[in-house]
Amino acid sequence: MKTYHEAPLSIFKDIQRVTDGDYALVHLFEENKEYFNTFKQAVADGREVILDNSLFELGESFDPREYVKWINKLNPTHYIIPDTLMSGEDTLKKLRTWMVWSKPNLKVNSKTIAVAQGKDYDDLVNCYRELDIHEHVDTIAFSFANNWFLDMYPNVRSKNHAFMNGRRKVLEDMYEDGIINTERDHHLLGCSLPQEFKKYREDKFHWIKSVDTSNPVTHGMKNILYSKDGLNHKISELMCEQINVEVPLAIQTKILYNIHMFKSFINKP
Repeated sequence: MKTYHEAPLSIFKDIQRVTDGDYALVHLFEENKEYFNTFKQAVADGREVILDNSLFELGESFDPREYVKWINKLNPTHYIIPDTLMSGEDTLKKLRTWMVWSKPNLKVNSKTIAVAQGKDYDDLVNCYRELDIHEHVDTIAFSFANNWFLDMYPNVRSKNHAFMNGRRKVLEDMYEDGIINTERDHHLLGCSLPQEFKKYREDKFHWIKSVDTSNPVTHGMKNILYSKDGLNHKISELMCEQINVEVPLAIQTKILYNIHMFKSFINKP
């Protein structure tokens, strides 16, 4: 499984050495030229770069007209099509609108990632099936932050345990129900607790090809180290708010340790 870890600009190159690609948030491009130029250089260097529509950070997908502009400027390997958190119906509507709008305006051949969203399991499955047959969807992604996972696991110790267990259960159920198209690539958006990824070492999850998360970095920055069992809790820190932070060498060591542990969770022992 390929890993993409967001990180402050001060340690960006160090994190590049231990990751498979870079993950950019489009809403930071306008306000931070250094941030944009860093990803532009990554593309020029032949790095795999995913451009995100910043839904998780903004609460709604970045303005589509501006998004097209930045896709053309960056020419990322992949970009995430505009979507709506926990709404399969609205996500599919945005996909249709995006294809009409972007087709005459996009000047690059970046591949697409579409996010399977849903208000519940059935809505998620319906959205997934539509994305799976869409000719312009290259990769399908799944978010960890679905509030209905909390209803599935009301008695776990925290909402992050519910998010972790919920995504694992849903992906396993979709696979067992024959819904997952194992011939295409799938991506996991973010994570609640890193030990979730131990589950995906099983052969039946071979169709999960990549994950992006700042989790190892944000916790390392707070002097929180992963144990062999992962984490008991997750801090509420957005990497987009820490992009310009100067990271001391001692903290870098902790971040790199967490990244090493994260890799051990996704790789078979």
